[in-house]
Amino acid sequence: MEPAVLGGRLASSMIAPLVRKLFRPDGPGAGLVDKPVRLSSLLSFKGEKRTLTEKDVSRLAAQLVERAVASPGEPPFPYDEQDAVTDALARRLLALGDLDMDDVQAVRLGHRELAARLRGEPDGLSTDATHFLDSATEWACLHILEFFTRRSTFVARTLVEQSRDQAALIAKVDELLARTPRPPTTDTSFERRYLAYVAERHNHITIYGLDLRDSPDSWPLEVAYLSLEATAEETGLDGPVTGAPVHLPAEHALRDHGRVLLRGDAGSGKTTLVQWLAVTAARDGTQIPYVLPLRTLIRRAALPAPADFLTAVGCPLTPPEGWAERVLWAGRGLILVDGLDEIPAPDRHRARDWLLGLISAFPGNRWLITSRPTAVRQDWLASAGCREMLLAPMRRGEVATFVSRWHQAARAPEYEGPLLDSLRVKRDLARLATNPLMCGLICALHRERRGYLPTGRKELYDAALAMLLARRDRERGMGAVDSVDLGEEAQLELLQRLAYALVLSGRTEMDTETAEGIVERCLPTIAAPPGMDARTVLSQLLLRSGLLRRPAEGVVDFVHRTFQDYLGARYAVEEGHLDVLLSHADDAQWEDVIRMAVAHARPRERASVLRRLLARETPRLTLLALACLEHAAAVDPGVRGEVESRAGALVPPGTKDDAKALAEAGPLVLELLPGPEGLTDEEALAVTVTASLLAAEEPDAALAVLRRFREHPSLDVRRQLVGTWHRFDAELYAGEVLDHLDRNRLILTCTTSEQAAAVRLMRPWWALTLQGLDAESLHLLAPTSVEHVSLIFLRGTIDPYALRGVFRSLSGLQILECDGVSNLAALAELSLTTLRLDSDANLTGLNTLRSLRRLSLRLPADQQLADLLPVEAPLESLRLTAQRSSLPGPLRGLSAWHTLKELDLHGETLSDTDWAEIAALPALETITLRGLPHVPAHILDLIPPLRGVRRVSLPNVAEGSGMPELKAVFPEARFDHLPF
Repeated sequence: MEPAVLGGRLASSMIAPLVRKLFRPDGPGAGLVDKPVRLSSLLSFKGEKRTLTEKDVSRLAAQLVERAVASPGEPPFPYDEQDAVTDALARRLLALGDLDMDDVQAVRLGHRELAARLRGEPDGLSTDATHFLDSATEWACLHILEFFTRRSTFVARTLVEQSRDQAALIAKVDELLARTPRPPTTDTSFERRYLAYVAERHNHITIYGLDLRDSPDSWPLEVAYLSLEATAEETGLDGPVTGAPVHLPAEHALRDHGRVLLRGDAGSGKTTLVQWLAVTAARDGTQIPYVLPLRTLIRRAALPAPADFLTAVGCPLTPPEGWAERVLWAGRGLILVDGLDEIPAPDRHRARDWLLGLISAFPGNRWLITSRPTAVRQDWLASAGCREMLLAPMRRGEVATFVSRWHQAARAPEYEGPLLDSLRVKRDLARLATNPLMCGLICALHRERRGYLPTGRKELYDAALAMLLARRDRERGMGAVDSVDLGEEAQLELLQRLAYALVLSGRTEMDTETAEGIVERCLPTIAAPPGMDARTVLSQLLLRSGLLRRPAEGVVDFVHRTFQDYLGARYAVEEGHLDVLLSHADDAQWEDVIRMAVAHARPRERASVLRRLLARETPRLTLLALACLEHAAAVDPGVRGEVESRAGALVPPGTKDDAKALAEAGPLVLELLPGPEGLTDEEALAVTVTASLLAAEEPDAALAVLRRFREHPSLDVRRQLVGTWHRFDAELYAGEVLDHLDRNRLILTCTTSEQAAAVRLMRPWWALTLQGLDAESLHLLAPTSVEHVSLIFLRGTIDPYALRGVFRSLSGLQILECDGVSNLAALAELSLTTLRLDSDANLTGLNTLRSLRRLSLRLPADQQLADLLPVEAPLESLRLTAQRSSLPGPLRGLSAWHTLKELDLHGETLSDTDWAEIAALPALETITLRGLPHVPAHILDLIPPLRGVRRVSLPNVAEGSGMPELKAVFPEARFDHLPF
């Protein structure tokens, strides 16, 4: 049975009187005794002064069960179980006397938990009987507790117990305060000075390994810091839980978990995060931060105890005696241990023991330990309760934010825009910019060259490799880790062989065993130190090079595909394998490798590669040859001229057909598209068409090209920019392109709810079309000054009140092929001058729209024009589509609108009465007669000449058909024969 039904059978009026019989009546007094009043002393079937026996209790239980069974409706359990249920309920009620608690404790426990205490061994009942028994027990316990709370002694005894509890709590707190010594006043004074020192000491970002004359090597942290994302597996009480990983800002990693081991690739921002957490804590004053770089601490004979933290990192301040331990004992410490990967492997074991000891001794603090991914195994600090997280690569928006803040910090805003465009258009450059280190390098090189990246990308890669392989660690004072120092050239030799193997296989990953085999074959050529094996060398490259990583167990790859292509091309040129590369020129995956090979090749080799690309006589390879020129420092002038001449016939495209053909060459084209300067309007349109067609393959690069044309004056170019919105992220494209366009003669079309929501982020548009959306999408739009709106194929009934609320300046409205529209009277408050409705529209309320000047609709067969239209409206143009009225003279009353200048009608259904109404229009100048396969001469003979009409349009009527009769009716008109 349903629980609600069972509960209904045990109503309060039934159970309360039975429950009261189980307890003795109150005695005099308040019950304020030293010892608790046990339940057994309150029961009427316990002790020497019994008023009920156990048989009486059984009878009470039987009464309760009988009344429930006798209630109307379905029986709560089978009839043959009634005695068993009665016995079981009696046993549970009698069990009250065995509970070791008083009435106050029972009330605190609650009726469900009290009922659970009364349940004994299973009763062998059916499911329905057990369900009834449990419900009956709970209801009985609920009334028992209600009985307790109404006893005269209960409230007084409760207050006494609360007073006793408060007194005991105050005594314990006083004892705790007495045992905990107050910190000396010198602690507070020192902490103010120390926190100020930390905030100042770590409030800057330094990029090591750059050698740029005019660029700063450090920037204010508060200006340049970028919040990155950290990911981790969601964990529960029993370990990892399968499913989507947790994503959160890296600086929030310690909010929900006090101990975190944070992994990240070289340059991913681990040290910067440590600095940010330290500076933030120092300024907030909520925690005492300790920044502990392991590469500094490991130089000591023993890793420092808390008292030596500041001395070990070179802090010039001397803390009061015992200060550090007092901070950690109080759980106020934020311990930031940076760089597990920056110490030799044997020392990592020592560091682990040191960390475990500190965490065990001072458990209430927050701990963050950073490392590169391969430095220590998974669960390295799991025994200390450390959660493992990984710093994610920077996304497109984060890269743009970093570039903006870098230029703000470097006080060089004029270089920001051109660099962002280069990052969007140049694919290999964008693939490099995935972490703060590489973004900072690119920004610095760009500024060093006064707003231009190196003519050949080779300089950028050379600078990046030098920084990652040698200079960064050396300038941070690290020296060799794990006693292995291969040198920059030896590392390059190993890395380029690994890269070339991946290039040849067409893959971006290889298994560790294969990588070790390649390293082993190369060791004799680099004069490796004696005893060094391939596994050790590969581990060193994974740990320190910053170029290799282990994305999964047993697999290695390059952190950036562009480094793989660059190093693979370098090895191919050294080994004379240019023929191998050119044999794959038709494969778009090899484009970057060939371009990098041209950068590494000698002049004669470059000329040969470029000629062979041109010899294939395909647009894509011709453009690839043009792209290779960017990377070639020196090229034979004749070859360069031929490449530029052949490519000039393709870029820029001159027509839309040329644009479509050019787009087939692939995303490489986007880097070569010029403009808008120096282009004709036709060429500018073709360039935007090409970029639009390539948006699906390279949306960022295509957007960067289109962004350059957002201020172009040509209407065709602007229409192309509006029409390609659906190919991009709605909000991004709205902000980057659409919001900057001249709105003159443009109509913006929204086909998705995301686009509709993005409209509110832009300056107002004068005309807007919503197509294929739900009618509810109107609520996504903020109130706007849009003047003309078209609603096409909207699903659901359109609410004119919503229209009025959103489009407050609406003067023109089209509703076509929509599911429906409710009462149009809601639009009467708008100054609506133009309205077009299709054949399915609800015309209720149309006669209230008194400001209409242009109207198009279908006249229903059962209504006349004068009954639908607002008589007071100053109509100038009226179109009636496909009217098939069965009424005589459906246009009766048309002459009331003496302001009409244009009429658009289906002429074959017009009666002489209708023509009389038309002839009575004094201002009529233009008339369109649709659906005339021939001229109805018998009608035209009855029409007086309409001399004021200057133009007559006859869609779908052959020229010359019916001309004499029509000319007699419209003697002053010019006739247009238009397609239907």
